[in-house]
Amino acid sequence: MKDILSVITAYREERGWTEYQLAECSGLPQSTISSWYRKKMVPTIPSLEKICTAFGITLSQLFAEEDAPVSLTEAQKTLVKIERRSTGRCICFD
Repeated sequence: MKDILSVITAYREERGWTEYQLAECSGLPQSTISSWYRKKMVPTIPSLEKICTAFGITLSQLFAEEDAPVSLTEAQKTLVKIERRSTGRCICFD
């Protein structure tokens, strides 16, 4: 199973960005990003969408493990359900 915070860190470090630079590029408060790591929290879907936009990738790419099927944690599945209910949008992971 994928540790999404490790993935975000890898993408950020790949670009040579600090957490502050990621915050600036994504439009999220830097305190929000740092709290994910301090509290080992799973970011919300809207936050992940902003992170993906900053990185220039899709949610599918963020969650993908090469050619392996996507496997979400229970917390991530709950977030997807909440997002679908609140926005009526379908979240696709292809």
